Amino acid sequence: MSAHLIFLAPLAQDVDLSAVALGFVRALQRDGLKVGFVKPIAQPTASEHPGSPLKTTEVSTYFARSLCLTEAPEPIAFTHAEDLLRKGELDLLLEEVATMTEALRADHDVVVVEGLIPFTDLQIVPRLNVEIARSLDAEVVPVVSGVDDDKRLTDTVALAERQYMRDAEGHFAGLLVNKLPEKSRREALTAAFAKAGMETSTILGAIPYEPNLNTPRLSDLVSSLDLSVVQGSKLDAVRVREIVVGARSVEKMIDRLRPETLVVMPGDRSDIALASALAHSRGVPLAGLLLTCGAPLATPVADLMASVGSNILPILSTPDDTYATASRLAHLSYHVSQDDSQHMEKVIDFVAEHIDTTSLRDRIGTSTEARLSPPRFRNHLIEGARKANKRIVLPEGEEPRTLQAAVICHQKGIARCVLLGRPDAIQMIARAKDIELPADLEILDPAAVRANYVDAMVELRKSKGMTPPQAMAQLEDTVVLGTMMLAVGEVDGLVSGAVHTTASTVRPALQLIKTEPGQSIVSSVFFMLMPDQVLVYGDCAINPNPTADQLAEIAVQSSDTAKAFGIDPRVAMISYSTGTSGTGGDVDKVREATELAKQRKPDLLIDGPIQYDAASVESVGRSKAPDSPVAGRANVFVFPDLNTGNTTYKAVQRSADVVSVGPMLQGLRKPVNDLSRGALVDDIVFTIALTAIQADQQSAGAK
Repeated sequence: MSAHLIFLAPLAQDVDLSAVALGFVRALQRDGLKVGFVKPIAQPTASEHPGSPLKTTEVSTYFARSLCLTEAPEPIAFTHAEDLLRKGELDLLLEEVATMTEALRADHDVVVVEGLIPFTDLQIVPRLNVEIARSLDAEVVPVVSGVDDDKRLTDTVALAERQYMRDAEGHFAGLLVNKLPEKSRREALTAAFAKAGMETSTILGAIPYEPNLNTPRLSDLVSSLDLSVVQGSKLDAVRVREIVVGARSVEKMIDRLRPETLVVMPGDRSDIALASALAHSRGVPLAGLLLTCGAPLATPVADLMASVGSNILPILSTPDDTYATASRLAHLSYHVSQDDSQHMEKVIDFVAEHIDTTSLRDRIGTSTEARLSPPRFRNHLIEGARKANKRIVLPEGEEPRTLQAAVICHQKGIARCVLLGRPDAIQMIARAKDIELPADLEILDPAAVRANYVDAMVELRKSKGMTPPQAMAQLEDTVVLGTMMLAVGEVDGLVSGAVHTTASTVRPALQLIKTEPGQSIVSSVFFMLMPDQVLVYGDCAINPNPTADQLAEIAVQSSDTAKAFGIDPRVAMISYSTGTSGTGGDVDKVREATELAKQRKPDLLIDGPIQYDAASVESVGRSKAPDSPVAGRANVFVFPDLNTGNTTYKAVQRSADVVSVGPMLQGLRKPVNDLSRGALVDDIVFTIALTAIQADQQSAGAK
């Protein structure tokens, strides 16, 4: 069946079209749909057309490929489209658009087509959008700004209906509203549209305005406003959340000196400059200073600022006066640049979370086989964790990334996190990092609760001669303390490793939690988020050289894990040879392990020994293993030893720029999971979610 086409029609300049379009793509991907993306005609840059505020090239196609991991053809240059229209060759232009769109239809369930933003000086754009949508016979989804009042929005959408539906009925699929100031406005808008008898009464997405996502980098401001850099490096790593004009007395400015604040001031306001430098050196990470009127800081002031260690505070300069500069900043149209992928990823996820595609799928009657794409897998983790509602202990509560992750999990209902750490230290870290701690986020002081677990720990380790003083000493380690909380059933899972080694996380679990009944070893898996599916790699972190029996157990554990997370397992036992082509101790071990795994789980789709390319590439699999049930289709890869597994996982991760989630430990009686010491906040959030789902699966299995 040919893919459905959905045309996103922006009805205003300020709808943040790229973010909405890519968030829409991700929402559809989370539903298990294979989604293609087309920006038929590139948005013109300022150099191509004076009416455009864009200084950089069109970003939608770039991020569709790099972040949404979907096919997206190169758009037609706006100058080429404009030239064809000038010659009266609209039909030829529409043929080019149809050709690039049709190329995606055969291999996708849905193709999202992004229209052109109707900038004021580009009079041809609204009409061109209508012609493209009609020529493609696409479902139309208008994109509007929630900043407008209900009456203006209703009039705008009504006009769009008349334009797009002049000769046809039933082509509007719903509406996307961005930048809604209040959640309650969704119901009011729906009622207003319905009252007007409009086709577009279904709101697919009501996306609230989120100031934290409208945070340009200093480098973006330098580029957009042609500022000079007086001092500072890595300006693309500094975000500007708030802009403050230094026009008041210094004592009234102090409360405004907050993290990620850009202070705009004349260069002769030495008092504000020194106060800013002091705040920055004392742990308030200001975005920087912007000196106006072309006036530099006085040399003694600059020297004094450097002496307090604030020489890393970025300082920018402009010849414009303070009023003109503040006005330009207030009216700056911020667009995410191609080199700002990390921020765009957050924006796309935020938009996707506020889009409900249910009514759209019902309307277009899509019936497709669900695929576990990376966006759907991540969404599966979050939604599964929310339903599980588990209590997860975080022994590294004073670590900033862990603290931020706990707050996110609390706000999104992913898990009930318990932070182990000194409450005053956690509060201080939160203030320094501008993290708002929820009042009901649970924080436990290890010193206050440590003694409660001494007797239980002595009992668990009595066979090793554990004494109360020894137990008390070991409980000084917050990982041991958290593991004891898990052992006695006060929490459902543990996540650690942002600052601790893998051994420091796993050893207490092996000693106090022990293995699950029926399991003889603990192993690990990584979820590898490939462009079009999620693969499971095991064991890449725990067992150096497993025996055939242990390798069979790892295979069964990994297949069970895959199934628990929505992946129908097809297991490949990896070796340097396929089938009976090779001999030797290593390949014989894999062959024996495969047979043992089949005996333990007769219904398991498994084959081995098999080479990686034969397991993963369909054409190679047909050639090397034509009778294999998994060749070319494997999604669970079991490696013969730690050297092979860890090397392969890291090679794939780095060379293919693949995101991985894990390692997730398997075989323990209760879930304990390790983090990479380089883990990002999002990595920790997903690991907490994964741990909560594990806990839910284990508790369900125990009933």
